[in-house]
Amino acid sequence: MHATLPRLEASDFPAIRRRRLETLQVNLGYKCNQSCLHCHVNAGPTRTELMDRETISEVIAFLKASGVKKLDVTGGAPELNPHFRGLVLAARNLGVHVLNRCNLTILEQPGQEDLAKFLAGNRVEIVASLPCYLEENVNAQRGQGVFEASIRALRTLNAIGYGQPESDLLLNLVYNPQGASLPPSQNGLELDYRRYLGERFGVSFNRLLVLTNMPIQRFGSMLITKGQFERYMDLLKAAYRPENLESVMCRNLLSVDWRGYLYDCDFNQMLGLPLAWRGRPAMHLRDLIGAHLGENPITVKDHCYGCTAGQGSSCGGALS
Repeated sequence: MHATLPRLEASDFPAIRRRRLETLQVNLGYKCNQSCLHCHVNAGPTRTELMDRETISEVIAFLKASGVKKLDVTGGAPELNPHFRGLVLAARNLGVHVLNRCNLTILEQPGQEDLAKFLAGNRVEIVASLPCYLEENVNAQRGQGVFEASIRALRTLNAIGYGQPESDLLLNLVYNPQGASLPPSQNGLELDYRRYLGERFGVSFNRLLVLTNMPIQRFGSMLITKGQFERYMDLLKAAYRPENLESVMCRNLLSVDWRGYLYDCDFNQMLGLPLAWRGRPAMHLRDLIGAHLGENPITVKDHCYGCTAGQGSSCGGALS
């Protein structure tokens, strides 16, 4: 795999600082039952990195001490971590809203037969990756048969109340472009998703979140292989909108890797760019209990143009 960080280091991205911490995003490990072409984590079935019980306990202690009210759980497939459900239960007992980044096909994996009911029972918000509403495109990006399995999973979730009117069980879908291009308008594409998935499969959901592909890890390496890396970076920079700086996710989110180390965002985590606090690199979650991160400088490189290009992009979808 080609390294992308050396191509991102010489950056003119503007300096920005953190604001009040609102979301703790925790990566429970890079093991996944899929290997998607656009994956910025380089997750897959052969990855072995998984957060252990001790670090899970430190996450819970941080939630309790900090008063943060949103836990964003990601991976890999976070559900493959044996401590996933214990973390969810502990967070919910603290009154923390839990968001689970789910690839949908995990619901059909052995041992996960009751996963949907567990998530519903704990009022966990699901953010489900479905990078297109067309079968051919999804299978090309994620693997043969993934689209059909994803539709079955969405129907299962709909049947227990997720994504339904008058229900508090939130089901949001995530779109990624097929290649080296910016995503279309989030609002317009959401209408297309609703119409196609509703008419063809009877599937409903709450919102569509549109994400820009980041030029790092597996996707970045693919761009280098195809000779498209510099062209894609030129596209991101040409579409830069400074107003998006006000709402980029790193302002209010803290990313935690499977070992408990801290980053300004999930993308910095994948590039090995740790959060720097008071001149101390490689900060661990346990070291931050009781600390205040407001106004701390955010580590930026050229990949940050991916979050500020066009309508903007974050873990919560378009910014504008």
